[in-house]
Amino acid sequence: MIRIDQKVILSIIIIAGIFGGCKSIDIPEKPDMPKIPATFIGEKDSINIAHIPWNKFFNDPNLNSLIEEALEHNLDMLAAVERIEVATAQYRIEKGRLYPTVDGIARYRSGNIKPNLLSGTVNGDRNVDNQIERSFLGFQSTWEIDLWGKIKNRKKAAHQRILATEKGRLLVQTTLIAEVAKLYYELLGFDKELETINKNIDYQEIALELIKIQKMAGRANELAVQQFAAQLLATKSLRYEKEQEIIAAENSLNYLLGRYPEEIPRAESLLDINLPEAINVGVPTDLLLRRPDVQQAELELLATDAHLAAARAEFFPSLSLTPYIGLNEQNIPSAFNFPGALTVGFLGGITAPIFQQFKIRAGFNKSIANNRIAYYQYQQAIMNGYREVLTNLRRVDKMKKKYALKEEETQVLLNSIQIANDLFRGGYATYLEVITAQARALEAELEMTNTRKEVFLSVVDLYRSLGGGWN
Repeated sequence: MIRIDQKVILSIIIIAGIFGGCKSIDIPEKPDMPKIPATFIGEKDSINIAHIPWNKFFNDPNLNSLIEEALEHNLDMLAAVERIEVATAQYRIEKGRLYPTVDGIARYRSGNIKPNLLSGTVNGDRNVDNQIERSFLGFQSTWEIDLWGKIKNRKKAAHQRILATEKGRLLVQTTLIAEVAKLYYELLGFDKELETINKNIDYQEIALELIKIQKMAGRANELAVQQFAAQLLATKSLRYEKEQEIIAAENSLNYLLGRYPEEIPRAESLLDINLPEAINVGVPTDLLLRRPDVQQAELELLATDAHLAAARAEFFPSLSLTPYIGLNEQNIPSAFNFPGALTVGFLGGITAPIFQQFKIRAGFNKSIANNRIAYYQYQQAIMNGYREVLTNLRRVDKMKKKYALKEEETQVLLNSIQIANDLFRGGYATYLEVITAQARALEAELEMTNTRKEVFLSVVDLYRSLGGGWN
């Protein structure tokens, strides 16, 4: 009868566990990504306005000054910079795992300590006459050999996340610049609307006085006076509404600048500012080079690729080396007797995940899912970028055409006020026609100003959607 030694059985179990842990794990293929269209609206090649630096794109020194202050003091920008520091620190942690560690050890043991199962010792213990020497003073190093690239891939993932957080900072910057510019133009629009309202209040006060005189002369009645007075009151109430909108816009702008409310220096009129002459967008693939959110999503995808490779390496055995040097004797005073007390040793070990397959498998599956999520987010960023550019490009064109018509409409209605007044004086028009002409002219002027503002907002959105504002 063949008797198998227990040590042989233990060795077989260990070897079987190691080879079981070395089972190859395949990383699943990603689904195909839809092809990016070759053009936006038929343009094969053009200069992308996003390449224009923000301080040259916005031709208003007041706005440029506000943007500068926002980039320096905005709290979201400051937090984005700190996120880069966090990612950099994590990268240094992962990089440090590639190198051996050195620990200082001072140990004292009391009592009899029996040898372990395999009669081995660690950390400089020496087995003399079945007694473990109880004192050790020295250094021990531990180094895991990166056989399967596990540590290297973790380092790579951390490095990609540094780059991703930097792109995240640029994304915050482009968004911040766009928000400051939009609030600035909204503020100028409110100023122009308030100016229009005040101008119409002056006209309506003159008209009210005129109708009162005509009543005294018997050419108008009290109803006409009341109608003109009601129109004036409505316009005055509109003035307070617009003043509140100005206060809200100023406070929001100050918040973006990272400061408490104060007066915002700005241009005299929204109509005095010119838009960029050429609104070119380039080709869709240029989005990959300009939009920070697309670049950030791509780097996050690369980071999850590396992390997935590291998770796969967890299935394989790891090799660690542990050299040590120090003084080792049965009592502390005798440990300083050179050279007999000097102990130098070297340990090496292979560890294999035998009973943790379910845990490692769960971590691997989690990494696969995170990798898929990053892949879909990357695809989503590209599709969203294409959608934003096309929408904003069309919006700029439509708002420009609408503004041209509103400008013409406003001029016609302003002329109609004078005509209505002349006809009313001659008895060929009623007071209701005069009131209607004034109301429609005021409405048209406000809509014209609002459309002008929308043109600027759409240009800012186009500039941001193309990735402008970070160079």
